[in-house]
Amino acid sequence: GIDYKTTTILLDGRRIKLQLWDTSGQGRFCTIFRSYSRGAQGVILVYDITNRWSFDGIDRWIKEIDEHAPGVPKILVGNRLHLAFKRQVSTEQAQAYAERLGMTFFEVSPLCNFNITESFTELARIVLMRHGMDRLWRPNKVLSLQDLCCRAIVSCTPVHLVDKLPLPVALRSHLKSFSVANGLNARMMHGRSYSLTSSNINKRNSLKKAKIIRPPQSPPK
Repeated sequence: GIDYKTTTILLDGRRIKLQLWDTSGQGRFCTIFRSYSRGAQGVILVYDITNRWSFDGIDRWIKEIDEHAPGVPKILVGNRLHLAFKRQVSTEQAQAYAERLGMTFFEVSPLCNFNITESFTELARIVLMRHGMDRLWRPNKVLSLQDLCCRAIVSCTPVHLVDKLPLPVALRSHLKSFSVANGLNARMMHGRSYSLTSSNINKRNSLKKAKIIRPPQSPPK
């Protein structure tokens, strides 16, 4: 009725570990599916392209998913593509069905190892985007010399002091936008990296020049 397996895939150059629960599509296994679908992060609905009955049963499983795991990302997969000469479900019909329900569609062949990894990778990508984890995948690359200069400036200057820099207004505005968009200001403030302005330097110099005057001590009696 159910099989369990773990596998690791590469997504944008990073390793993602997947825990796969394979349940049977027969109706008598609905109870098992309900218990495992509650904690699922994504669902792959598989039908046999040579079996019309398996495709018609997808509606029943979608109702089960919407009831016990609402909002979980789903993709539709047509299996046994290597038997396309026995096809009973056309690609166009399955594609239209998937688009109507907002699902990604694949046709795969385990025998030829066709679209197997691609289908799992796409589901993993959708799950990561749903949970907002795709922001962790942003490459730390400098795209231009201007970005390099902006990164160097905002890494040592708080955003509230950018307006005091002797730079054109347009460039100061770009620096503030760059700092907020890349989250550099939060890291910089946490590290207490502040730049010295002319007023701060003058205050420090005035403290050095100031003399400390102590009141005279009274002579001992």
